[in-house]
Amino acid sequence: MSPPSKPPRTDLAQVPQWARQLTRLLDGAIRVPGTDIRVGLDPILGALLPELGDALTGVLALTLLGVAYRERVPKWVLLRMLLNIGLDSLLGAVPLVGDVFDFAFKANDKNLALIERHRGDPASPATLGDKLVVSAAVLLAIALALLPILVGVALWRLLLSNAP
Repeated sequence: MSPPSKPPRTDLAQVPQWARQLTRLLDGAIRVPGTDIRVGLDPILGALLPELGDALTGVLALTLLGVAYRERVPKWVLLRMLLNIGLDSLLGAVPLVGDVFDFAFKANDKNLALIERHRGDPASPATLGDKLVVSAAVLLAIALALLPILVGVALWRLLLSNAP
């Protein structure tokens, strides 16, 4: 059974309207005719301006992180939002595959939902999912940082074992 959701905070102002509009612009401004599918400027700019478009939309996405900080979102959630932005920017820069990823992932929608769920109480517990995502990303980063060292050690041992 899932824990009960927190009631919305009434003592705080709503998330700024410009943040909602930016999110909609980046992730769902245009409806694909004849469907309920929406696409925003994030995948479009990424396709039209490779790398530059993804960098631009990544910087725009960082403004939501500023909103989250101002709304006193817990640190675990801020880290998760930063991972969403990083993943969207990094994978979005990969030609073709990145455009499809940008179309499907919608990091800004995810981050706006995180702000709305956690705003106003930095001491509120982050969800287990938030902690797992951040922890997995940290472990992956450590593993990727150690990989060249491990490969270097293995190559060094191989060279020494074959030395005359």
